[in-house]
Amino acid sequence: MVERDYQLKIASTPENIVLLETFVDQVKDAENVGDDVYGNIIISMTEAVNNAIIHGNESDPNKEVIVRARHEGNKLIFSVSDQGNGFDYNNLPDPTDPENLEKLTGRGVFLMSQLSDLLVFSHDGSTVEIHFKI
Repeated sequence: MVERDYQLKIASTPENIVLLETFVDQVKDAENVGDDVYGNIIISMTEAVNNAIIHGNESDPNKEVIVRARHEGNKLIFSVSDQGNGFDYNNLPDPTDPENLEKLTGRGVFLMSQLSDLLVFSHDGSTVEIHFKI
C-alpha cells in the first residue's frame, strides 16, 4: 500500500476553519474513511485547529497553522502545528469536574482525547498528533 501525505497551511484567523473542513473532506474521500470515523475526525480537527489559531497563535493572521495527514497501515494520523509557545498539556483542568462545567473553554483537548485513538503532544504543546483507526 502506498502511503500518502496531505498538507494544509492556513493563516491564523477563525474564518479559515472552513478550509480545514474542505481538507478533511478531501482526505476522507481519498482514503475511503467511513462516516462513523469521519465525525470523530472533523470534531477533533476543528478543536485542534481552533486551539492552534486562538491559543497558540493568538489569532495573529501573520502566523500559520500547519495541518498534515498521513495514512499508515490501518491508521489515519493528523497533526496540527502552530507558531505559539506551547502549553502544559499535562496540567489541564478536568472539564468534567463540577467547578468547570459552566466554563466556556477547556473542553477541546478532552474531546480530542475521547474521540481519537491516540493523542500525542510535542514541541512543548505547539504540535498535536491525532490518530484514528480506519
